[in-house]
Amino acid sequence: MTLSFDDSRLTPIALRKELLDNGHSDRSLAQALRTGALARPRRGAYVDGSLWDGLSEEDRYAVRCRAAYRQSKTDVVLSHVSAVPFRDGPLWGLDLAEVHLSRPDHRTGRREAGVRQHSGKLLDADVVTENGLLLTSPERTAVEVTTVAPMVAALGVVNDLLHRKITTLERVKARYELSMEQWPNSLSTQAVLRLADPRIESLAESLFVGVAWLQSLPMPIPQYEVTDSEGKTRRLDFALPEFGVWFEIDGKVKYERPYRVGETATDVVLREKRRQERIAEATGWRCMRISWADLQDPVRLAARIRAFLESAMTAQVPRSA
Repeated sequence: MTLSFDDSRLTPIALRKELLDNGHSDRSLAQALRTGALARPRRGAYVDGSLWDGLSEEDRYAVRCRAAYRQSKTDVVLSHVSAVPFRDGPLWGLDLAEVHLSRPDHRTGRREAGVRQHSGKLLDADVVTENGLLLTSPERTAVEVTTVAPMVAALGVVNDLLHRKITTLERVKARYELSMEQWPNSLSTQAVLRLADPRIESLAESLFVGVAWLQSLPMPIPQYEVTDSEGKTRRLDFALPEFGVWFEIDGKVKYERPYRVGETATDVVLREKRRQERIAEATGWRCMRISWADLQDPVRLAARIRAFLESAMTAQVPRSA
């Protein structure tokens, strides 16, 4: 994807040598750091201090990635976790302490100064140029992330790429099957690819799928369609028809969705309540709402879901939608 020229992830970087060539000295650079005029994302790389102060943790990571990329003494490609921010992917649960660079020369990679070099073989189709940077392709990035990140975090990245149609599950699986099954640290890759689904619309929904899988819960059907009491087709975030229940995931993305013209926060809550009532009237199903905070405690959430399913089964015979 192409980022706008003023995107914070593309905050201008000046390397020490460039600044020295333009009249700065190490003393003046140290003074600029003390006063906050400059900030140093990593050793030897500088950015405007006021811009740096306004960056999120995720955007600062993107700037560090670009700094390490520019400072590399050999040809490299931003890969693994470090390719994700430049595709606007979710960084939740990913380790942002290291920049990941892959070497096209296939030489043994190094791990030092916050940079981890990888030497896995890069095919021609594995490398693309975006925003002036060499990145691993969406397909390769999807698989790479599964080898360095927790399973649920990796699932969030893969589902995001699929849902936004940046790649397809078939293409990701094909790239994995081509050679990546021989890679180290890929034990969770097959689980992620088994759970990946382009219907998953948000990071919170990916986390819910991960919780269900890791806690051995029944796997819910995403984006399940039913007809409500007014005859309207409604999409449920997740459903378990055999239990007569559905789940609505109130993740961060939902809270940030714009209101309709003239709506207040109260209006939004009431509209969602009416929607839920009409679905329940038509299906006889029960709804469980799951918040972002709930998803941060998988064991407790799983216990709640099990109790909810048991109660639903005891209370009624499930009706088909």
